Amino acid sequence: MCAYRWRVTDPPLAPTALAPRAAEPETPGSGVAAAPGAGASLTGSLPARTRLGIGAVIVLVLLAFAVTIGIGMLRGATGAEVIDPAPSTAATLSLAAEAGVYVHIAGAVREPGLYRLDPGDRVADAVARAGGFADDAQRDGVNLARAVADGEQIVVPIVGAQTAAPASGTGGGASGTLDLNTATREQLDELPRVGPAMADRILEWRETNGRFTSVDDLLSVPGIGEKMLAGLRDLVRV
Repeated sequence: MCAYRWRVTDPPLAPTALAPRAAEPETPGSGVAAAPGAGASLTGSLPARTRLGIGAVIVLVLLAFAVTIGIGMLRGATGAEVIDPAPSTAATLSLAAEAGVYVHIAGAVREPGLYRLDPGDRVADAVARAGGFADDAQRDGVNLARAVADGEQIVVPIVGAQTAAPASGTGGGASGTLDLNTATREQLDELPRVGPAMADRILEWRETNGRFTSVDDLLSVPGIGEKMLAGLRDLVRV
């Protein structure tokens, strides 16, 4: 007798189980709509609070950009920023020119004293400020064309008052000294160890530099050293 084995199988699926799934209706208030044939978008899949945060950030960025553009336009309309420049050399020289120079005028002038002159003024201007030459002034004793310097003294000699330098080999006191700023070539030539060539150098230095302010200025004259200056110191003055 043949034995039969029965196979137990799953029950057949209902016809409805294989039917296509119907599209789910949009949930009111969710703001998410399913695109036909596609899944929900990335933004639509975010929570509502996250979407609001992203929107706020975008608005702030746009607002900051608009404010930056507005500030730039406002600066362009009102003009560039003006920066005060540092005082220039020309301004410094202008202030020095306004201060002027002070000169002491003495000797044979009508009103000797201290006077304020303008930069670039000459000895003639200084004499004019002092009232002009006195009647006994030796007018060729000063160089009227020379420009004055701040702090200098201009001495107008009196006719016949200037004493010639002592002869070579003799001593000289204060009353017999020779003024380096008014001495002539002949008077300088009479000084010991000077000679015509050295006298010309002294006059050239005086014309170039204006005047001697000290006996030690003789060291600036080519050919005059410490030893020669020591021999002239008691014979000259400024």
